[in-house]
Amino acid sequence: MIHNLAFVQPEAKLDKGVAVEPFSTIAGNVEIGEGAWIGPNVTIMDGARIGKNCRIFPGAVISAIPQDMKFTGEKTTAEIGDNTTIRECVTINRGTVASGKTVIGKNCLLMAYVHVAHDCMIGNNCILVNNVGLAGEVVVGDWAILAGASIVHQFVHIGKHSIIGGGSKVRIDVPPYITADREPLAYVGVNSVGLRRRKFSNEKINEIQEMYRVIYLKNLNNSQALEEIEKEFPVSIERGEIISFFRNSSRGVIRTSIK
Repeated sequence: MIHNLAFVQPEAKLDKGVAVEPFSTIAGNVEIGEGAWIGPNVTIMDGARIGKNCRIFPGAVISAIPQDMKFTGEKTTAEIGDNTTIRECVTINRGTVASGKTVIGKNCLLMAYVHVAHDCMIGNNCILVNNVGLAGEVVVGDWAILAGASIVHQFVHIGKHSIIGGGSKVRIDVPPYITADREPLAYVGVNSVGLRRRKFSNEKINEIQEMYRVIYLKNLNNSQALEEIEKEFPVSIERGEIISFFRNSSRGVIRTSIK
């Protein structure tokens, strides 16, 4: 399954069924899971850990050293979960001493020309559309979607099930379950379409909408809004996720665009 015009260092660990197409290069400190497909002209460098049934398209560079001045050559990894697709010319840098690894979850799609910098943590089932750029130490929750040409400042956290409009500048944190768009980036509603696709009930979606009305439309500060949510809404995974996200944000959270 390894083409004779590919170069795979003998120390690399490739499970059964891994296909490597012509002119790809795989370094020695690399592990690739069963059934993965490595397309032509792919470069996979030391520290890559690639899961089962991944597909990596031409021009991608996986686990290059970070573009970070504090990096001093420490041994770190870039980890890609099972069933993830990496399209053309994507670049994924490995970690630094900050966390030791960059992580892409399972069942993700990174479209062409996406860049994922050092120590980013991307959850499962995420989609990063063409030309998305993540700076270092960004966290992206499960099922999040970043539309094309969005750029994300270092250390930003993006919540689960959120969707960010194309061309966005993401400078501060984006909470879970919402749609964010406009410039400056703002809350414009709950991601109801995405939530329905993931089998959230109408009752649960309405409850999430009501919680965000408390946060964004009642002229309360965040502390007051979260206290009201705790009093007025029953305990649930979604309530806990929203409250935890706001209370743990270190960069601040986007505001509403509705006046």
